[in-house]
Amino acid sequence: MTTRPGAAPDSQLAAALRAGRFVITAEISPPVSCRPEDLLAKARPLAGLADAVNVTDGAGARAAMAASTAAALLAQHGIEPVLQFTCRDRNRIAIQSDLIGAAACGVRNLLMLRGDDPGAGDQPDAKGVFDLDSVRLIETAARMRDCGELPTGRKIAGAPRFFIGCADMPIDPPAGWSPTGLKAKIAAGATFAQTQFCMDAGIVARYARRLADGGVPRDFHLVIGVVPLRSARSARWIRDNLFGSIIPDGLIARLEGAADAAAEGRRVCVELLQQLAETPGVAGAHIMAPGADEVVPAVIAEARRGTERIARPPARPPVRSSS
Repeated sequence: MTTRPGAAPDSQLAAALRAGRFVITAEISPPVSCRPEDLLAKARPLAGLADAVNVTDGAGARAAMAASTAAALLAQHGIEPVLQFTCRDRNRIAIQSDLIGAAACGVRNLLMLRGDDPGAGDQPDAKGVFDLDSVRLIETAARMRDCGELPTGRKIAGAPRFFIGCADMPIDPPAGWSPTGLKAKIAAGATFAQTQFCMDAGIVARYARRLADGGVPRDFHLVIGVVPLRSARSARWIRDNLFGSIIPDGLIARLEGAADAAAEGRRVCVELLQQLAETPGVAGAHIMAPGADEVVPAVIAEARRGTERIARPPARPPVRSSS
């Protein structure tokens, strides 16, 4: 498989990570709406603050505006999107078609995921497709990018300049542990990861060191998931219900003792962002705030004021439609 000249990723997120600037990404869930303005109202407060904005793909196995459409709308309005793209709802034909469509709309950043099981959603009788797993999903996008062709060998007109990411889950690595699963995704073509919540800077530092010791390439970019917690109760819920989330007992106690738990949760998040910016092997942070999107812009702005390494992203020009 040979790489075509000029097929390197060209998104601003990719450029920032390659330059070694600590990035901050954020996440929104597309609305259950066919009005573009309802989506843009959620994303515009992040413009000029987040380096890129993830749009979720049927999060919680619930229907909403299609993630690919939402990402295209953000790109058209000058907001750098990360398209979350799952195996759950598409066979390989639909996957390839949707990826071509995303590239045609100026979407460059992809986060390749398995997707939540339909049984967890509000239509539990829905059938999951799962024609490909996440590794083969990554391989498909990488072949389209690097060779300009579908897995069948059919050529693609144009250049899908994808910057491909995967999910990861930090742990406090025990003796003998190796990042086998992550390395398989990297071998398939992933060049960055956004992770599950990890609100412990010490664990992040130990995990990043183990990735380096375990053979993860230096040019792979680790972006750690964080959350501005609203209360001790919500912290416990995340820890107990979202698999792989790490929220230390000391942090929960800090929220319990605060006069204003939500404000304390924002302060904790800002402090953690500043710690992560100084942690070797960590390329950025991904802020997810389920049910509290409105607090994220202020958290990012405060974190950027606190350390020179977290600079504001450059303005992204809107993508002009050729139609």
